[in-house]
Amino acid sequence: MNLPGSGLAKGLAVTLRTMTRRSVTAQYPDVQPQLPPRSRGVIGLLEENCTVCMLCARECPDWCIYIDSHKETLPAVDPNARARTRNVLDRFAIDFSLCMYCGICIEVCPFDALFWSPEFEYAETDILELTHEREKLREWMWTVPAPPALDPAAEEPKEIAAARKAADKLAAAAAAAAAAAAAAPAAGSDSGTDSGTDSAAEQGDAS
Repeated sequence: MNLPGSGLAKGLAVTLRTMTRRSVTAQYPDVQPQLPPRSRGVIGLLEENCTVCMLCARECPDWCIYIDSHKETLPAVDPNARARTRNVLDRFAIDFSLCMYCGICIEVCPFDALFWSPEFEYAETDILELTHEREKLREWMWTVPAPPALDPAAEEPKEIAAARKAADKLAAAAAAAAAAAAAAPAAGSDSGTDSGTDSAAEQGDAS
């Protein structure tokens, strides 16, 4: 149960603590701010990873991602194989005047083609110039910070654990097959010696 006037006392305590602290002025833009590692500034594009699957554009709630592509036919390497077709990216643009920085496009990208960049200095005098094409998105890609180091106390990812389990199973099967192959000639030689001894004993009995 709160006592009468306890809220006022807490508020005054916060005010007194703030009054005793020295104020610090951020000297921006001469001094750049220290942003958190996962700051949501702009979106960088690594177009080599983009397969034009259109997932980012379809899942965007604001429909601010514009993608154009065309199909290209690749000749078959093997004469008996068919020619393959692939999607080639022609345009990848994001309208940052509509983007609400939800990060859905980055989360749904299955090939890690989109990344958060901490860059935030991209103001324009005209709202139409806030639509940035893939060349600008590519420049922002090089400002993406490296991922943080893994926590040594964290659990092993399920994918790595499953891959290691499958590799151990294959290694055990290969070892068992090698042991069986090594034991087969020895068993054959033993049976041959036994049959030769038996035939020699039968010849001695007959004589």
